[in-house]
Amino acid sequence: PPSQTVDPHLKLLSRGELIRRREVWRRQGQQVVFTNGCFDLLHRGHVDCLESARRCGDILVVGLNDDDSIRQLKGPGRPLQPLDDRIAMLGALSCVCWLTVFSELRVESLVRQLLPDVLVKGGDYARADVVGADVVEEAGGRVVVSGHVEGTSTSELLKLLHNPPEMIGFESLILAPRRWQHTIAVLSLAAILATFHQ
Repeated sequence: PPSQTVDPHLKLLSRGELIRRREVWRRQGQQVVFTNGCFDLLHRGHVDCLESARRCGDILVVGLNDDDSIRQLKGPGRPLQPLDDRIAMLGALSCVCWLTVFSELRVESLVRQLLPDVLVKGGDYARADVVGADVVEEAGGRVVVSGHVEGTSTSELLKLLHNPPEMIGFESLILAPRRWQHTIAVLSLAAILATFHQ
């Protein structure tokens, strides 16, 4: 029989409900893992980090920046995808147990309230730059910086997508990281086809 589809939005918790459930999980002895980010353009680096985070405990909670905070952090033109779409994508991942949205530019107040057992951040961060690390460690928790997948970042992907197609040639395809070669090939083919329709 076909599997039933679960609405990703059912994983979304208000901060108050999240903190209430945190106390229940604490009494049950469940290890809570927390990570956060914009997740504006979901890519392999994000997924690897989330799956790694999930393996660090029993429950993975993801803090998601709202649209206004991303706009302030990243500048005009961001986010690329509105909050509702980002919730839908992250909520569809089986490794993500719960989601919560925060509007602050820094996540420290949420970390302080949640006090996760494990705080995880993607490998492109140094330990000293992980917001909330001191709070978690002072409470007896630990901080994990997950492995970084080279060449996977929203900014790198945006640079590739914004590169004029006519400037993408065979040399670029050969020299590009393997994970980008398909994208470059598609853009190159699109550029060739466009010339026939001019």
